[in-house]
Amino acid sequence: MRTNKSSFKTIVYTALCLTLIVNDVKAQEMHKMDVNKAVCVLYPTQGNNVSGTITFETTGIGVRVVANIHGLTQGKHGFHIHECGDCSAADGSSAGGHFNPMGKSHGSPMEMMRHTGDMGNIEADANGDAHLDYTDNMISLSGEYSIIGRSMIIHKAEDDLKTQPTGNAGARIACGVIGVVE
Repeated sequence: MRTNKSSFKTIVYTALCLTLIVNDVKAQEMHKMDVNKAVCVLYPTQGNNVSGTITFETTGIGVRVVANIHGLTQGKHGFHIHECGDCSAADGSSAGGHFNPMGKSHGSPMEMMRHTGDMGNIEADANGDAHLDYTDNMISLSGEYSIIGRSMIIHKAEDDLKTQPTGNAGARIACGVIGVVE
């Protein structure tokens, strides 16, 4: 039974890696396209149980972000777009650092002087569920600074919104790659 379980995990992991590679190639092409909707499915990093979905939709005033996350500990958790669309490392480190194409300092999602990927915190209730719905006027689904093909990371701890360069948010407990919704 253990061998079958290990084989299944290997197959799933391989399929996920191939999907990431294909998505990365597609993402390079998507930066040239006009994208209006995207989605990210979050998977837990090793030793964690966090999962969920995040949708992105271009509006007249920015990009609407709607997140539904489950399996968190109660409280606030750092919530960021990371530079690489790669969740293959067991600890999520393959996602790289915060998406920061303009070389700004880490900050709050309500500030203009921030990493593009700084999305602040998502707060979980006593059941471990978190919901977030806001419009971000810095991120984009198209063009040179598109978030398509990048990753979303949920962190173990609260982002303090000031400590450089990551907000002191701790370990990465979930990761997913942002893809286009056609």
